[in-house]
Amino acid sequence: MGEKLAGKPVVQTLRENITSRVATLNEKEVTPMLLLIRVGAREDDISYERSILKNCDLLGINCVVNELPTSISMEELTKVFEEANSDTNIHGIMIFRPLPDHLDPDVIPNLIDPAKDIDCMSPINLQKVFEGKSRSFAPCTPKAVIELLKHYEIPLEGANVVVAGRSLVVGKPLSMLLLDENSSVTICHSRTKEMPSVTAKADIVVAAIGKAKFMNEEYFSESSIVVDVGINDDGNGKMCGDVDYDAVFDKVKAITPTIGGVGLITTTILLGHVVQACETLNSTKKNFSLV
Repeated sequence: MGEKLAGKPVVQTLRENITSRVATLNEKEVTPMLLLIRVGAREDDISYERSILKNCDLLGINCVVNELPTSISMEELTKVFEEANSDTNIHGIMIFRPLPDHLDPDVIPNLIDPAKDIDCMSPINLQKVFEGKSRSFAPCTPKAVIELLKHYEIPLEGANVVVAGRSLVVGKPLSMLLLDENSSVTICHSRTKEMPSVTAKADIVVAAIGKAKFMNEEYFSESSIVVDVGINDDGNGKMCGDVDYDAVFDKVKAITPTIGGVGLITTTILLGHVVQACETLNSTKKNFSLV
């Protein structure tokens, strides 16, 4: 019988840590502030925005939303970032993606101040992840995977971990974070030959392929610990992961659920980054000691 690795207990532990740090900042008359930049009104962006606002309220973080028209020019968007970068009351900045086609995706990551880049969009912060500087803002989903595994006291040092997926959003940065934990990492992808024979030998398998129910029981063994990062439509309007959860649950040691798993932790990681940015920006701005 598999164990369900739920995200809720992980979130609770992270929230306690964040709340404590926010209280310390409040004692210095500082409140962390997040700026959300939303271009247009995509339904999934608004849904995520609601979740962030709710969590900010819960954790004592101020949050403002700058809603921009889809017709905004690169010049105008650049000005929005410049103003936010220079505003000392704003500690973290996040822009919802994807963006309209006329906005250059190669330019936008370079507009954000790396010190306020809580979603690890800046190439400077991404480079730090690949250099093994774990104090930098790592992408939130990979960091959520690490936090989940640590919370459930799943040994990472020396563990044989397979990451199925090689995107710059999850697969590659997660591999770097696992290397920082002294895991032995194998990256698989859509062109990997006989992938089930590779994944079935691993202690931990992270599924980040982006295909609904792509991995069934043949990909795992009874001792497998499975972390499913995928969020897909199963074709019937229901959410499913990259792993066929129902087919796999009883065949593995432990697995994350599609709903209430890694995704639940991601927003809390993001807000932890806002607090981290606030601490860092205030400690460098003046004599500001955090004990």
